[in-house]
Amino acid sequence: MFSQVIECIPNFSEGKDSAKLQRIIAPFYQDEQIRVLDYSLDADHNRAVVTVIGTYEGLKRTVPCVIGLAQQEIDLRVHRGAHPRMGATDVCPFVPIRNTDMETCIQLAREVAEIVAADYKIPVFLYEKSATSPERENLARIRKGEFEGMKEKMLADEWKPDFGPGQPHETAGVTAIGARMPLIAYNINLGTSELKIADEIARKVRFVGGGLRFVKAMGVVLERRNIVQVSMNLTDYTKSSLYQVMELVRAEAKRYGVPVVGSEIVGLSPLAALLDAASYYLQLEDFGLDQVIESRLLDAE
Repeated sequence: MFSQVIECIPNFSEGKDSAKLQRIIAPFYQDEQIRVLDYSLDADHNRAVVTVIGTYEGLKRTVPCVIGLAQQEIDLRVHRGAHPRMGATDVCPFVPIRNTDMETCIQLAREVAEIVAADYKIPVFLYEKSATSPERENLARIRKGEFEGMKEKMLADEWKPDFGPGQPHETAGVTAIGARMPLIAYNINLGTSELKIADEIARKVRFVGGGLRFVKAMGVVLERRNIVQVSMNLTDYTKSSLYQVMELVRAEAKRYGVPVVGSEIVGLSPLAALLDAASYYLQLEDFGLDQVIESRLLDAE
């Protein structure tokens, strides 16, 4: 394992073609300072989430190459999916994991953004901890209007990109690159096909609607299953936990006579978040990470 570990979670606007995704992320497998931990494709969202870890230099060297391959492979003019998107590589955050800090990730985000803009002529917005203004901290504000509305949006002075040309790339759109703390992508499926219900529940759950402080949420249709989903990002799981989100969604769904039929975590989750949920539902007292056998084995290595 590397002495310094930074996590990177690029999201690509391709959730149906596994071979295409493999071509895009091939440089990750070829770099000795990068390790691919996980990837998932969602056909309804038409989106792929990839999780890698690596060193500063490894990520600086490889991430721009991957974004360049996504530019070649993905044409947003024909892309359709349930998840909002503005770029072939829609978002690319860096997260401090071991022997590194947020300032290092902010610097890495800026350097990668500069390379991507120069080499591939893709406009880049810096977001979250690396944002250059408060208005750009929230990814949803940057993405508002999506690919189709970005050309007009970027005519305004306040929406000039931090790096790159002043208009979206014709096929690859724009990309948001930033630094942030660990995030959990958590989705809860409802036993109904009515999107309005999912939208209303999402509005009650998310912070901007008066819900949980560290939750972003929206309603999504899962066409293949003929159901809807409350799709969420938990930006600080220590303060807005998985079980709190589940119980609030369940309570709101009950008002509409709709059951919760399942949930999913997209990508990876911190073990502490899962233990927190397990402790709540099992009513465990004084349960800690040191009681997890796999954790003790890792400590012994």
